[in-house]
Amino acid sequence: MTIQTDYGVVEYKQEDLVIFPDGLFGFPKLTRYLLLRLNEEEDDDSMLLMLSVEDPHVVFVLINPFFLCPDYSPVLTPEELICLDAKDSEELSYHSICVVRSDYLENTVNLKCPLIINPKTRHGIQVILENTLYEYSHKLRSFPAITGGGQNADSST
Repeated sequence: MTIQTDYGVVEYKQEDLVIFPDGLFGFPKLTRYLLLRLNEEEDDDSMLLMLSVEDPHVVFVLINPFFLCPDYSPVLTPEELICLDAKDSEELSYHSICVVRSDYLENTVNLKCPLIINPKTRHGIQVILENTLYEYSHKLRSFPAITGGGQNADSST
C-alpha cells in the first residue's frame, strides 16, 4: 500500500501499522498509524514520526522518554496491561509526544501521557499517568540528554 504525505509517498504493509483502538487524546477517530524513523539508514528509535494513514496531514513527533529521562518510571494499571495484552510493562515500548515550535528551544515533551505500544501485537494506548511528578509539558532543553548536562528533568512550562 502507499500513502501520499507532506513528506512524499510512503509505502507500507498492513502489518506495519500500529493500531490505537481508542485513538489518541484529541484524535479519537484516527486509529491507524505508521511509525517512521527520521533516518532510515540507522536503527534508532529514539525519535520517530507517527503518521496517521487515515489523515496523512496528522503527524506526531515521538521521542523515547527513557532517552530523555533514564529514570522514567511509568506505572500502568492492571487494566492497561490487559488492554495491551501484556503481563509486564517491560514487554512494551513507550513514546512521548513532542510539541515542535518554530523556536526549537521552546519544543516540549509530554511525559504524563505516554503512548504505549505492544510491539508483538502492534496495538497501543495513550494513558494519563496518575500520582507522578511528570508533567504535560517539559521543555526539551531541560533534559541533560539534549543539552549535554544541566538542569533537572522535572523542569516544566
